[in-house]
Parts: sequence; C-alpha cells; structure tokens
Amino acid sequence: MPPRRRRADPDALVAARAAVDGGDPDRASLKLLVRHYLDELAERSPGASVEVRVPPYAAVQAIPGVRHTRGTPPAVVETDALTWIALARGELSWTDAVAGHRIRASGERADLAPYLPLGAGPGAS
Repeated sequence: MPPRRRRADPDALVAARAAVDGGDPDRASLKLLVRHYLDELAERSPGASVEVRVPPYAAVQAIPGVRHTRGTPPAVVETDALTWIALARGELSWTDAVAGHRIRASGERADLAPYLPLGAGPGAS
C-alpha cells in the first residue's frame, strides 16, 4: 500500500514557492515544499527501492524494485532542500546537480533523472 500523502494547503504552497523564488525562504517554506515534492515523487513512482533524503526536513522511499525493510536501503539519494526543490521543479537537471556535487547518490536505482522534474515553475503542483 502506498504511503498516505500529506496534502498541503494550496495557498501555503503558493506562498512557499514565492518565498523560495524571492531568494530568502524561511524554514517553514522549505519544509513544506520539500515534503510536498517528496510526497509527489512517492505518489508518482511508488516503491521502496530508493530512499530519498532531504535533511533535516523529510525522507521517503519510492521507485519500484527491491523492497527495503531494514538497515540501509539498496539505494540512497541525499541532497539539500534548495537542490531538491530545483530538481522537482525542473530548474536544475539531475546531471548538473550530480556534476556540481549537490547530490549524494549510491545504489543501482539511485539515478532519479527518469522521475524528475515533478512540476515546473511557481504555479506547478
């Protein structure tokens, strides 16, 4: 059964996107957008073969494949909040983020390029 999605208030999402676009997002805005986009990834690509971590805000398991139940998952992706948001919105490519050392990824399914972006620009989901 896929994880239950936390639905963010649409007005709060717009405000959080505006804060990020303005270049000075607060912690609450980052947390809201990180969770929103991680939930979107898990909903669009359900599974448990990759754990995507955006500390200190949230983590999800997604992507079909080998199911992880204990210990370190077979594939792990970790990045910071602004990088995750930019990837999800299509403002940064996976290739550029990896080349810029903005992502730490390990495991055979740790390439999220086929699953990104999730939405584009400030008005996207």
